Amino acid sequence: MTIPLGVKLSFCVKRWVTPDLWVPLVREQLGLGLVQFSYDLVDPAWPDDLLAELADNIRTTATQHGVTIHSAFIGLAHYTYSQLLHPDPRVRDVAEAWLARAYRFARLAGIARVGGPLGAVPARVDGVEADEIGDADYRDLIARMLRLGDVAGAEGLCELYVEPTQLRREFPWTVAQASRMAADVAASAVPWKFCLDWGHGTFAPLYGPYRGRMEPWFAGLGPAVGLVHIQETDFQYDRHWDFTEAGAVDPAAAAAAQRAAGLGDRPVFLEVFYPFESDDASVLDAVRRSVAILRPAFA
Repeated sequence: MTIPLGVKLSFCVKRWVTPDLWVPLVREQLGLGLVQFSYDLVDPAWPDDLLAELADNIRTTATQHGVTIHSAFIGLAHYTYSQLLHPDPRVRDVAEAWLARAYRFARLAGIARVGGPLGAVPARVDGVEADEIGDADYRDLIARMLRLGDVAGAEGLCELYVEPTQLRREFPWTVAQASRMAADVAASAVPWKFCLDWGHGTFAPLYGPYRGRMEPWFAGLGPAVGLVHIQETDFQYDRHWDFTEAGAVDPAAAAAAQRAAGLGDRPVFLEVFYPFESDDASVLDAVRRSVAILRPAFA
């Protein structure tokens, strides 16, 4: 089975920021027709009239070039905030409203799915990290996810995603936690599924050198897996390297593991980040070479 392969537009941030730049680049230089949009390129908090114009441009340009925008993810800028798990409930309210605006923008841009990590509880003053977030925090998070499901349904979206990370302050960071969350939001008006990342599920400092593997995530979540982020990494940090770097992720083995779990129809997106000071030509060359490396493995 051919696994759908695309690219997340994280590499475009501060570079190819408008669709007249990134759409032809994706289609003509990378040879791809599938992308994941990043809200690092458009902030849903911008004025409504501007967002409507930008959304129309994205939808029209992508359609003209035969590029499908599978989903939109929150991006690094919004991820830096504690979002739906901030200790101040007023900040959680703002984060919830931000996501509602993200859903609205997605609908205007013709994007049917939105996702990303949901938030982070604060660190303890003694530096000790707990094995779970507090029960009150968890129950509040589930309530907000269910409300957001209603909002997404009203906007006509078809799926929402949670991206598990390797941080104990975020949720979920284990297969068991993700399974519990899936059960607790099963009544959502729009289904919540999971985006699994090769740099998150393999994080040896958290999971151990022998348990830091993606297979347990694939097997444990099964149909609840909606998509996969792939990166080159060394299992020691969330590197988000491209595949011109030497690392521990073998594309052929990654594709085989996904197929073996019965998830060959789930799309895979190359998710890479670069220092802003890296020159544009080297970034484009590295992404182009990485896609060429990945393509035969997922074909």
